[in-house]
Amino acid sequence: MVGFDIGAVPFNSDGWGPPDTAAPLLSDHLSNIPFAPFNRSEKLGRIADWIPKTLNPSRNPNPRNPFDTTASAAAFDYPLDGGGGDDSFRLVDGKPAPRPKFGPKWRFQQQRQLPQRRDEEVEARKREQEKERARRDRHYNNNRSGNNMPRREAAILKSSVDIQPEWTMLDQIPFSSFSKLSYTVPDPEDILVCGGLEFYDRSYDRVNPKNEKRLERFKNRNFFKVTTTDDPIIRRLANEDKATVFATDTILSTLMCATRSVYSWDIVIQRVGNKLFFDKRDGSQLDLLSVNETSMEPLPEAKEDINSAYSLSVEAAYINQNFSQQVLVRDGNKVTFEEPNPFANEGEEVASVAYRYRRWKLEDDMYLVTRCEVHSVTEAKGQRSYLTLNALNEFDPKYSGVDWRKKLETQRGAVLATELKNNANKLAKWTAQALLASADMMKLGYVSRVHPRDHFNHVILSVVGYKPREFATQINLNTSNMWGIVKSIVDLCMKLNEGKYVLVKDPSKPQVRIYEVPADAFENDYVEEPLPEDEQVQPPTEEDGNAEQATGTADAEEEKEITTEA
Repeated sequence: MVGFDIGAVPFNSDGWGPPDTAAPLLSDHLSNIPFAPFNRSEKLGRIADWIPKTLNPSRNPNPRNPFDTTASAAAFDYPLDGGGGDDSFRLVDGKPAPRPKFGPKWRFQQQRQLPQRRDEEVEARKREQEKERARRDRHYNNNRSGNNMPRREAAILKSSVDIQPEWTMLDQIPFSSFSKLSYTVPDPEDILVCGGLEFYDRSYDRVNPKNEKRLERFKNRNFFKVTTTDDPIIRRLANEDKATVFATDTILSTLMCATRSVYSWDIVIQRVGNKLFFDKRDGSQLDLLSVNETSMEPLPEAKEDINSAYSLSVEAAYINQNFSQQVLVRDGNKVTFEEPNPFANEGEEVASVAYRYRRWKLEDDMYLVTRCEVHSVTEAKGQRSYLTLNALNEFDPKYSGVDWRKKLETQRGAVLATELKNNANKLAKWTAQALLASADMMKLGYVSRVHPRDHFNHVILSVVGYKPREFATQINLNTSNMWGIVKSIVDLCMKLNEGKYVLVKDPSKPQVRIYEVPADAFENDYVEEPLPEDEQVQPPTEEDGNAEQATGTADAEEEKEITTEA
């Protein structure tokens, strides 16, 4: 058996390790070979390591890392004799390692820098996104208006009526006090029903963006927007002492939904004896329909712009009138009531509308009479149902952010939610009017422009029906709060002396003010603000004399507006 000779092992009496002697320990031991020192607490690694030093020479050694052998391998660094160095000298495989590219592998290799780098990347990405979003907003506003557009606050500072110096402000009511009111009224009773209704065409319930229908124009049918004191039926009921307070559904719904309004509006209040009349001025904003009133996106201020607030209001009123007549079965069959239309002359073609004069009991000795409107009727299983017809209009998808032609079929709820956000006041007023008239169904049409820059031609994309009470719950419209607002305004006005007053919504603050005005205010062609020279009345001519004989209907006004713009 071959033996193994371990040689002579010297004994060091002074400490650990080999003795300090110049004699070789072994016969074949080379002299001057360094020994890498280590402590007993350290873990043994490589005996000699030339790689870590060459891979990253700038990295400082980490004495706490047991696997970092940079410090222990320093004994194997051989300096060149003479103190000088040849720059061309490289150890074998001593080239710098290639810089790793950014990617998943690099992330896993750099584990110690990963959390810090991830935070820096996230913050940098957020900053870039904010800059990009701000740049897009600036670019969008500049392209749309051509200059830096002021915010909505600067666009609605104009009041709906010019406050005269001789007017006396009596009270100022913030909307915050309206939100806490609540009042319950019993069911109303019908005193009189006038007019005639045509039947609703059910084929429009199947209209969709792929099967759209062109909106027609009804120039021969007259629409009436008569105020309270000009109504002959209300005058007759007032003479008969049927009630104490008189109003129309348009005026009453404006009061009920006052807390949702943004634009300025005004209502004329007349106290005559023990009776109270709520009126609107001729040419009042209440005759028009607001568009994007509650939207955060401001509209152009120029009145001649087709997308300005005034132009869109005229366009919306025009669309609603034509839509309410197009979706009817025009075969001559009508449902007539006790009396004909009180505002139409004999032989005049009028729109399909029925006026329901209804009375509510506010207190033991206080009654409210309101003229309510329904626009159509349907008959199923021998039972008639009354409908109100209204239309939402899309003028430019860039403002709303939702394209009706793409979203109506697949995401109708998203379209309605967007309209509830941008037109909360208008939808609430339509719902309140349907509730006042006790309509069984309210039909909402979705009408859009043929082209965003063409405000004369429109198409019907869809028609959806809702039950008024369910829709009121859906839009968070509280009927008790609505009647609470009306009751508080009535109680406040009944304490005033006989005379004429005006209730004005502040254009920039959520509040209303009550002014006492002269008895002849808003009469004799009262103008609420000075008109420009090009809009002032010119000396009468033969053409102007013929024009004064026009019927004054809403369609005639629309034609005049279109001719002027052309």
